[in-house]
Amino acid sequence: MAVDEKDKSTHVGEVFSSVAENYDIMNDAMSIGMHRLWKKILVELASISDDEMVLDIASGTGDIAKLISREYPNTKIFMTDINMDMLSEGRDRSINESFYKNCHFCQLSGEKMPFKNRTFDLITIGFGLRNFTDKEAGLREMRRCLKQNGKLLILEFSKPTNHLFSKIYDWYSFNILPKLGALLANDSDSYQYLAESIRMHPDQEALKSMIIESGFSECKFYNLLNGVVSIHVAYEK
Repeated sequence: MAVDEKDKSTHVGEVFSSVAENYDIMNDAMSIGMHRLWKKILVELASISDDEMVLDIASGTGDIAKLISREYPNTKIFMTDINMDMLSEGRDRSINESFYKNCHFCQLSGEKMPFKNRTFDLITIGFGLRNFTDKEAGLREMRRCLKQNGKLLILEFSKPTNHLFSKIYDWYSFNILPKLGALLANDSDSYQYLAESIRMHPDQEALKSMIIESGFSECKFYNLLNGVVSIHVAYEK
C-alpha cells in the first residue's frame, strides 16, 4: 500500500497514535528485544561528552534519551516527536523511570524545527527517518541545527546484505509482523504500514549519498544483523 506524499504525514500520525500505548511491547516482539542493543550501540558510537546539548528526533517512548540521561546526567536532552501521543508516552516514562531531570519535551516535525542554527552538539534519530515525508528536508534541518564539529547518528532499518537472508526477512516482515500487531496490539494495519515503510526506505549506500548531498562533510555507516538495521554517523564541519 503506497501512501501519497501529500497524505503521508496524516497517515503516519494515525499509525503512531494507534500504536503508542503498545509501542514498547511491539518493539520487543518485532526485534526479539534486539532494538535495545542497537540503541546502546548508537549511544556508544556517539562518543558523548557529559555537558553536551542533545536533540533526539522521533523520540517515541524515550529509549535513546533514557540511555543518554542515565550515562551522561549533565547533558541537556531535547526529546521530540511529531506525534503528541508518542511524546506523551515518552514524557510519562521519563517521569516513571526517573530520567526526566535533564530532559525537555517538544512536539515538532524533524523537517522544520524551531531551533536556532548550530544549537546542538549531537542529534540522534532512531527508527524515525523512514517516516519523514521529505527526508532531504529533514537532513538539511538536522545539519542546520548542529554545531560545528557536531554529529548526527541515524539508526534505521535497512537492507540485508545477504540475498537469502533478505528473502527470509521480507517474508517475516509481511507475514509475521501484521499478525504480531493483531495479537499484541489489536492493530494489524498499522504494522502492515510499518513493514511497507521499511521496504521503501533507502538502502545503506543510498542513504549515505542522501546525507552527503544534504551538506554533511563526512558519513559512514555500520551494518547490524546483516544489514537489517544500520547506523549512519555523519559530521558537520
